[in-house]
Amino acid sequence: MTDATRRKQPHELRSHRWFGVDDLRSFGHRSRLLQMGLSEEDFRGRPIIGIINTWSELSPCHIHFRTRAEEVKRGVLQAGGFPVELPAHPVTEQYMKPSSMLYRNLLAMETEELARSQPCDGLVLLGGCDKTPPGLVMGAISAGLPFAFVPAGPMLRGNWRGNTLGSGSDVWKYHAELRAGNITPAQWKDMEGGIARSFGTCMTAGTAATMMLAVEALGFTLPGASSIPAADAGHPRMATATGRRIVEMVWEDLTPARMLSQGSIDNSVAAAMAFGGSTNAIPHLIAVARRAGLMLDLERFDEIARRVPLIADLRPNGNTYLMEDFHYAGGSRAFLNRIAPFLDLSAGTITGRTIGEDIEGAEVFDDRVIRPLNDPLQPESGMAMLRGSLAPNGAVIKTAAADPKLLVHTGPAVVFEDYADLKKRLDDPALDVTPDSVLVLKRGGPKGGPGFPEWGMLPLPKKLLEKGVRDMVRISDARMSGTSYGTCVLHVAPEAEVGGPLAFVRDGDLISLDVPNRKLDLLVDDAELERRRAAWTAPAPRYARGWTKLYIENVTQADEGCDVRFLEGTEATPEPDIY
Repeated sequence: MTDATRRKQPHELRSHRWFGVDDLRSFGHRSRLLQMGLSEEDFRGRPIIGIINTWSELSPCHIHFRTRAEEVKRGVLQAGGFPVELPAHPVTEQYMKPSSMLYRNLLAMETEELARSQPCDGLVLLGGCDKTPPGLVMGAISAGLPFAFVPAGPMLRGNWRGNTLGSGSDVWKYHAELRAGNITPAQWKDMEGGIARSFGTCMTAGTAATMMLAVEALGFTLPGASSIPAADAGHPRMATATGRRIVEMVWEDLTPARMLSQGSIDNSVAAAMAFGGSTNAIPHLIAVARRAGLMLDLERFDEIARRVPLIADLRPNGNTYLMEDFHYAGGSRAFLNRIAPFLDLSAGTITGRTIGEDIEGAEVFDDRVIRPLNDPLQPESGMAMLRGSLAPNGAVIKTAAADPKLLVHTGPAVVFEDYADLKKRLDDPALDVTPDSVLVLKRGGPKGGPGFPEWGMLPLPKKLLEKGVRDMVRISDARMSGTSYGTCVLHVAPEAEVGGPLAFVRDGDLISLDVPNRKLDLLVDDAELERRRAAWTAPAPRYARGWTKLYIENVTQADEGCDVRFLEGTEATPEPDIY
């Protein structure tokens, strides 16, 4: 943390190098702002705040950010700063193919370079849909400027024929019922207009809600910001207040390096675990920690997961409540206060206070939604990290969304070599599969997808759905949506594409899952496995140019955070020369 009594002077602002010097270059910089109708008094000697906006007409979760940016600007101006809006890569979960995760690191790189190359003294980051919170935060940490995060907020709860719908979770649920013949195509079509009823992110305990909460637990939002529904009037007020606060952060020189600690990282993990959030938080938070030079790995995740109870009773972990209920039950601030015994309360936040001070006194108003610590939804958090002969470097399972009867299971593998193979054969009546089988999907990892797509919630074979089967053990090197449910083992590392053991699994091989003992094993003897390894040939490269080629050549594995190697670490990048 910083000494707030030592405030920067105007000549110490980073932007002074662009606008405050009496030379040829500053003449040009000032004249171009005057060209836009501004006066020198508007910007000279004032903190210049870059508002990095991921708004796009193909970003439905962020469609209100055009307005929120204006509300942030209002706060910046109120506090005596000068706001400038900088559009950034809109990583959109719904439309980007083959995977939005392919572009998280591109957003991180763009955020870092926008901040460094432009005359910014501080940043306000506008994000929410799954990959934008980690991408923006990763880049801003690497840039090193004071920054604050404005979360998009969850959308309103869904509604269909008098039933409350949760985005994502009820899509998977009712699609299975459609394939089983229990609802009609007309009913399925009718649901489209009711499941996403406003701007904002998924209102289940999916990746967006998880990551916005994790960013708040890291200390980068105003207290209570992450759970405010996008359509609530409190949301624009929060955006304006964030604009005011970032100006003060610049004067205080409250940079991420001065604010973040190991306790901040552990707090973000504890919050995600107690929330029963998305497994996607694992690679995201590992990547964030590495950008800050702090420690986080699967073992640390599992250590925290074992001691933190799951207390948020939200879909898909529970059956009833959604993010609106969570917010009006007390919201993120009350939730964090309830899990205070598991937090480092001395960790700093953008308020200049500690997180303990920020959450003190926050009340829970509905114990059914945010459960007491002595009456949790689960005594341990909703996730477990696994290792074994099938996943030497680790794998992940969301236990809160799994059938408890399947958490210890041994069964024969039914193998799909890639997603095209899955689509082709899954519903073949001749597929040799039973409820005890283990469905295995290869080539869904960071390199194999490419981009680590959300293929891990493998659909069940139609012939089993028609018999009433609704869960099976499924294993892949892919991710899955945080809104999904099922006994899905994910993020198997090393992935099949690079010759991890998953590449060598064949139909009929026995696979053993033992979640209580954190084990995932391929029951094939070493000699046979070595024969298969010797006969294996690495897949030929599919991309010869562009970002995808650069990504595949440099991306790390799931257990390492899926960052690109040339963006990891804390090595200082010099300020740009101005000649």
